[in-house]
Amino acid sequence: MYIVIALIIAIAVVAATIYLYYKPAPSAAAEKIVIGVTDKVTDLDPSNAYDFFTWEVLTNVMDGLVKYKPGTDQLVPGIAESWSVSSDGSEWTFKLRQNVYFCDGRKVTAQDVVRSVKRVMTIKGDPSWLVTEFVDDVIAVDDYTVKFKLKTPASYFLALVATPPYFPVHPSYPDNQIVSDATWGGAGPYCIKDFKRDEYIVLEANPHYYGDKPKTKTIVIKFYRDATSLRMALENGEVDIAWRTLRPQDYVALSKNPNFVVESIPGSFIRYIIINVKMPPVDNVLVRKAIAAAINRSEIAEKVFFNTMTPLYSLVPKGMWSHIDAFKELYGPGPNLTLARELLKQAGYSETNKLKLELWYTPTHYGDTEADVAALLKSQLEATGLIQVELKSAEWATYVDNARNARMMLSLFGWYPDYIDPDDFLSPFLLSTANKWTGSQYSNPTVDNLLREAMAKTSQSEREALYIQVQKILADEAPFIPLLQGNLMIVHAKNVHGVEIGPPMLMPYYTIYKTTS
Repeated sequence: MYIVIALIIAIAVVAATIYLYYKPAPSAAAEKIVIGVTDKVTDLDPSNAYDFFTWEVLTNVMDGLVKYKPGTDQLVPGIAESWSVSSDGSEWTFKLRQNVYFCDGRKVTAQDVVRSVKRVMTIKGDPSWLVTEFVDDVIAVDDYTVKFKLKTPASYFLALVATPPYFPVHPSYPDNQIVSDATWGGAGPYCIKDFKRDEYIVLEANPHYYGDKPKTKTIVIKFYRDATSLRMALENGEVDIAWRTLRPQDYVALSKNPNFVVESIPGSFIRYIIINVKMPPVDNVLVRKAIAAAINRSEIAEKVFFNTMTPLYSLVPKGMWSHIDAFKELYGPGPNLTLARELLKQAGYSETNKLKLELWYTPTHYGDTEADVAALLKSQLEATGLIQVELKSAEWATYVDNARNARMMLSLFGWYPDYIDPDDFLSPFLLSTANKWTGSQYSNPTVDNLLREAMAKTSQSEREALYIQVQKILADEAPFIPLLQGNLMIVHAKNVHGVEIGPPMLMPYYTIYKTTS
């Protein structure tokens, strides 16, 4: 049955691709498009936002010095029209356009960029490491020239500059305070017209935008409590696009409906377990290794995700340079219940003295399947006969706060890339100065040194060797356990066009339009 379902999804994707290439030219475009999500916004403030969906909103209401060309991983000029780097890679200089404006018509200058970046460094929120780990200082050479002085050269610094912590924000953002419900935005293609947390966001085209005019004047994002509600809204015509997240079986059913287009977005989306290495009993590495050995990734992929995701044995996605199947090499493909029991007995556990674990999940952020993932993991761990698992859940805002404050023992998370480089799948998790957001409390000076050495290297082969060492340590110490890798799925009405989601996996709203005839 799973093979049939996977084939149906594949056929739907091919059909969608053919449709997109041969769709008729529009005769008229609607002024409004409604996007439905089961996701939630955390902080509409780039100094603290560090989740996929909020970053998507920020990249549509703000612009960086550089940005990704829609549908690709190609970096192109943003509010900077050009840039240069010193011969030793330690200084980057950006020349700003002189026709960039915030939504209220105020011109953007180099001083705005400097203030915004230093604001991130001062507030020290979840994503601040993307700046503080690399930038020693940032200065305004003149009104339209910004210079970054780096602590150490980084071959991928341009990709870092394309992330929200580097975006210039409106002057109304205070210098040293997070404003989670801010609607001032930045200098992006859209302005935030209205925002009611967990209900909707209304975006209007920025009348002062320097770039191409957005193809749709108004974008409305509606938040739904679950996949059932979102699918119903799509089928009732309440939303034009269902994006993050319907259930796997919904995509199968909707692919057969001629009124909708189902698209699969290829990329490096991964799922994993975070383990709080300072919380007993998982502070014992033998316990963490036993957990890693007991997991059956293939069963989760088949039973929960209908084979739309595949087993993953490292935090670095399969297909990305430097990836090795580190967990598979150490524990086998899984489950290895014999090894898990041996490790647990070494740690002092038995049938009469079972290991008691708490596994957390969030019910809607990653889709309605999350409760099923948690339940199946509980079953797999308890199959050792030596583990007892208690499941706990919290809505996304509370869940993120729990992680930031290291309140959870084991927690299910997913990762969408900040920038397309193996470093982005290792440093945010394992670098002790970057991983506070995870709640893992993991710190290993050897790993820190390896990651920082790799940052400074320009040779891919040298970096690859260092990342392989890090992945082997990751598997041996198991502060994080990789589970699955897969694509994202999106469904939209057949008269919606211009959906251009590239490897960064953030959807640009300004390319989307809906034909009315």
